[in-house]
Amino acid sequence: MCYNPFQLRDKTILVTGASSGIGQQCAIDCSRMGARVVLVARDEERLEETLSLLEGSGHCYYKFDLNCLEEIEKLIEKIKKDVGRLNGFVHAAGIEKTLPMKWLKVSDYEGLLRVNFLSSFEIIKCLARLGVLNKESHIVLIASILSVIGRKGLAAYAASKGAMVAAIRAMALELASKKICVNCVSPGTILTPMMQKYLLSLDEEEYKKRLEGFPLGMGETVDVSNMCIYLLSDASRWITGQNFIVDGGYTIK
Repeated sequence: MCYNPFQLRDKTILVTGASSGIGQQCAIDCSRMGARVVLVARDEERLEETLSLLEGSGHCYYKFDLNCLEEIEKLIEKIKKDVGRLNGFVHAAGIEKTLPMKWLKVSDYEGLLRVNFLSSFEIIKCLARLGVLNKESHIVLIASILSVIGRKGLAAYAASKGAMVAAIRAMALELASKKICVNCVSPGTILTPMMQKYLLSLDEEEYKKRLEGFPLGMGETVDVSNMCIYLLSDASRWITGQNFIVDGGYTIK
């Protein structure tokens, strides 16, 4: 058998936001690399669809709304009881809101922070405190290029993603004694169904301007999942507290 440091055989990976988009692709590709995958999302019908697309056996899902921060510990306890210990965690769950700053309400910030930022860290806290993560596990949080650049109307969303990038450095230091790596992946525009719908709403000039911003063109979900596979694998054992930008060259201009 050929040497493959990127394979995930005999690993169990938890993926949130697994019912669509980047989360679904990460789940599928983790299974293709040999992992057993634990899916979490709030839409049960779409979770079942993702489950049907996974390769291999032993996969499962949990219907859960990440807005319910106070229930996350119970979810992690159940996963530990049902599945056992984990080797990796991908937080791909997230919501977005485009609204000029002058119209933003406190509830808008709070809603974005709860799902995009607070839920991810509550999960990590529970995984660590309850001993659910094996030694030398890997944690990957899906942030955004808006954590490092500006775009009108997305102040609240950018704040929720930027919080991830800032906080993983301290968390990486805290978990380093257990050889647990914590990193972020910050994608540019990815052609998810939701993004494709948005692009279709643009006029020709706006669409062209958006497309020209990416030297390599817009990305696909697999471009992000490939980076996540690397960061979940033993090949990335010496990388932690970093933010990896996957954007087709958008931020180099």
